[in-house]
Amino acid sequence: MGKNYVQGKSIDQWKKENPLLEQVIMTREVFWTNPQYVRSSDRIITTSLSEADIEDAEKRLLRFAPYIAKVFPETCKTKGIIESPLVKIEKMKKDLEVLYDQEVSGSLYLKCDSHLPISGSVKARGGIYEVLKIAEGIAIEKKLLVETDDYTILASEKCRQLFSTYSIVVGSTGNLGLSIGIMGSVLGFKVIVHMSSDAKQWKKDLLRKKGVSVVEHDSDYSQAVEAGRIQAQQEKNSYFIDDENSQNLFLGYAVAGKRLKQQLDNLQILVDHDHPLFVYLPCGVGGAPGGITFGLKTVFHNDVHCFFAEPTHSPAMLLGLMTRLHDQVSAQEFGIDNVTDADGLAVGRPSGFVGKTLEKNISGVFTIEDQRLYRLLRKLADSEGIYLEPSAVAGFPGPVKLFAESEGRQYLEQSNLKSKMKNATHVVWATGGSMVPKEIMSHFYNKNQDGKDLGQRDRFIVPKK
Repeated sequence: MGKNYVQGKSIDQWKKENPLLEQVIMTREVFWTNPQYVRSSDRIITTSLSEADIEDAEKRLLRFAPYIAKVFPETCKTKGIIESPLVKIEKMKKDLEVLYDQEVSGSLYLKCDSHLPISGSVKARGGIYEVLKIAEGIAIEKKLLVETDDYTILASEKCRQLFSTYSIVVGSTGNLGLSIGIMGSVLGFKVIVHMSSDAKQWKKDLLRKKGVSVVEHDSDYSQAVEAGRIQAQQEKNSYFIDDENSQNLFLGYAVAGKRLKQQLDNLQILVDHDHPLFVYLPCGVGGAPGGITFGLKTVFHNDVHCFFAEPTHSPAMLLGLMTRLHDQVSAQEFGIDNVTDADGLAVGRPSGFVGKTLEKNISGVFTIEDQRLYRLLRKLADSEGIYLEPSAVAGFPGPVKLFAESEGRQYLEQSNLKSKMKNATHVVWATGGSMVPKEIMSHFYNKNQDGKDLGQRDRFIVPKK
């Protein structure tokens, strides 16, 4: 087939079947609602994983908590539990309403995974969890540990020596590599991180400072992952952490569902059909937002509505869901370059595991231009004093677009939620930023200083269909 064909169909045919695809290919911002989304009370999740698996992951994290508190003193206050705050952001909500000239019904919160301890991103959930599971399995197999032990014994020299005979390999655009590299090196593993061309230099420098081997690639994320997979297959005692397909990563992220419920309960925020919860999750390959969605759906069922956010130049999950081809299609095949400053989201091909598992549970996907990321980053810093990296602010247009876009309004009507939105809770998931060096964060903040802000002419306009 020629370059104008994707999986046996011409691009024109794909556009005819998916009219919004024209805008996607032109790298314009879009808001897409998922026609496969199931609104029934039944929880349609096509995987053998269950709530029991999430419980098992949570118990494992609790067993490791004393060890985490010992080797990472910054977690002592939370007794070794790796968790982030949920913060109400009223000023930012007002700024968004002015910025986009669109009222947002309900309250707006920020889930600050940007400030998770140890590695400062959402990857501290899945990435750290999978490394801990590997360590536990090895230690139990070698009779150095049983589940009823005090896990601080894993900090002993004997255990570190054992782990040093094993390697952990991963491919990453940045943050997953940080979480796995930091946790793995503290345990004593030899860690090799294959970094794509999108990865920021400061992340590579930090990993090397921690004693992690960093392999740099001129290619994109998918090829960095493949290089890591090949290396792990060729080495003895080597574990490959597969960002595209790992169920362990997925379950580590899923633990967030029950924890968010506890935070909402503490704030006396009710979630039910009359008090809906909307969550906006930045998406790269899909593992983190997918796992979190799995956890949220397990807890809140159809009272939670999860929307993924992607850069206009890396709409991997959007294309996978829209075409229903999942990992059989990439942004590049549709002529989209997969070049974005949002390094954590710079993925051209989505996770087939996540897409197929949650095809009927993801409410929709929207895209955002890089330039707008910097403007929102600066606006959040000015209004709330919270500093995030560019990819971590991708979710902010979600609440606005839900009301501004015809597809968003139609979604609310079809879900019988239009009259209940005054009781809605909107949660934007902040995925990274607290570990960004000050001089680089200053560069992010000042990137658009000389350009005009989003004014009347430049604000988001709903494209005519």
